[in-house]
Amino acid sequence: MEYQKERTKQSWRWQDRCCKRKHLPKAFWAEAVYTAVYLLNRCPTKAVQNMTPIEAWSGKKPSAKHLRVFGSICYVHIPTEKRHKLEEKTEKGIFLGYSTQSKGYRIYNLKTKKLIISRDVEFDEDAMWNWDEEKVERQSVMIPKETPPQQQQEEGSDQAEMERRSQQAPGSPRRPPPSEEIEEETLPRRTKLLSDIYETCNFIMLEPENFETAVKHKVWVQAMEEEIKMIEKNNTWELTDRPKDKEVIGVKWIYKTKLNADGSIQKHKARLVAKGYSQLPGIDYTETFAPVARLDTIRALIAIAANKKWKIYQMDVKSAFLNSYIDEEIYVEQPQGFIAKGSEEKVLRLKKALYGLKQAPRAWYSRIDKYFMDREFRRSLSEPTLYIKSQGNDTLIVSLYVDDLIYTGNNEKMIQDFKEDMMKHSR
Repeated sequence: MEYQKERTKQSWRWQDRCCKRKHLPKAFWAEAVYTAVYLLNRCPTKAVQNMTPIEAWSGKKPSAKHLRVFGSICYVHIPTEKRHKLEEKTEKGIFLGYSTQSKGYRIYNLKTKKLIISRDVEFDEDAMWNWDEEKVERQSVMIPKETPPQQQQEEGSDQAEMERRSQQAPGSPRRPPPSEEIEEETLPRRTKLLSDIYETCNFIMLEPENFETAVKHKVWVQAMEEEIKMIEKNNTWELTDRPKDKEVIGVKWIYKTKLNADGSIQKHKARLVAKGYSQLPGIDYTETFAPVARLDTIRALIAIAANKKWKIYQMDVKSAFLNSYIDEEIYVEQPQGFIAKGSEEKVLRLKKALYGLKQAPRAWYSRIDKYFMDREFRRSLSEPTLYIKSQGNDTLIVSLYVDDLIYTGNNEKMIQDFKEDMMKHSR
C-alpha cells in the first residue's frame, strides 16, 4: 500500500511539474498524467525486484531512446503527397506523450488544433509555446534546489533513476549550466487515490482499447447505446438463425474521443465495425473501389468560390455507410453488450453496409452518386467526386470526400434546399 502511495505521489508531482514548466493549460493535464503513468511503468522499482513494471510484465527491458521532454515544441513532417511543393514541409505542435496504439508520439497540432499521432517528428526541447502571443519562445534552463535528505529518502530510488535515464536518453540536446534556481512548491501532504487524479484530469478522454474497459465507464456505455440505436433506426440488420453454409463475420467496438479546438471534450464516439479482414473475395464481396476527391479538386473548388466571393459550406453525413445497401448475403455476430436475451445463438443478417466491410465505401459511393444523378447534377468527367448543378444563371458545386461534402454556389436558396434535402436523405 505504501508503494502505491509513493508511486501515486510521483505521478502527481510529475504531472504538476510538466504542465507548469512548459506553461501548458489545464486542458492538457490529462495528457500529463497519462505520460507520467507511461514513464513510471518504465522506471525501476523495488516492488518487482528493481525491475521496471513493463519488464516484469513482458520480460523485455524498455528502451529510453524515444523519450522526450513533455510539453516541448516539435515539428511534424507533412508527407509529400499531402502538400504542395512550395508549402511548408512541417507543422508546429506540442509534444503531449506517447501512443500506446501504435509507434508514434501524441502531438497537439497548433495549426489544426487537433491531437494527432506521428512518428516523423523533430523536437526542440528548449522551446515552449507562448499562449498569449501565439509564438515559439526559448526557455531558460532552470533546475530546482537540492531536495532535503529526508525528502530524497521519501521519494525513493524510482525518481532518481527516472531523472538519470532522462538525462542519458539519446537524441536529447545537452543543457547549458543553470543560470538561476527556482523554488519547488510545497506539495500537499494528503495522498490522493489514483482514480481521483484521473477523474479531476478528465483521464476518461483516453480511448479504451477494448469493450471490457469501456463498459466500466458510463460515457462509453452511452456512446455504444447511441451507436446501436442509430444502426437499428437505419434498419441495418435483422436477427436470424446462424447459417450452416455461410461464414459469420465478427464485429468489434472502436472508441474515439472527439475534441474541440481548445482541447476540451466534444463527445465520446463508439463505432461498431465488422472484421472485414476475414471476408473472402468473390464470396463476401466483389467490388470495393470508391473514388475519393483529390486535394487539387478541393483547392480548385475553394479558388473558384474565393474568386467569385461565394460562401463555402461543409457537411458531414452522419453514419453514411449505415445508409448504404449491399448486394451480398452477409452475416455478422451480435455485438458485445447487446446480445439478445434468449437468442444468444442467433446472428445478424446485414441489409445495409457496416463500417469495416470491404464493400462499404463502394456501397456508399453508389448510393450518393445515384442521389446526385436523380437530382439532375452532372458528374465531372475527370473527377468522379465532383458534381455540378445548373439552373439558369444559378450554380451549385459539390465535392465528395467519402462522407464529407464541401459545397458552394451563387444562390443561397438553392444551397439551403440542397442542404435540407441531403439531411432528409441521409436520415
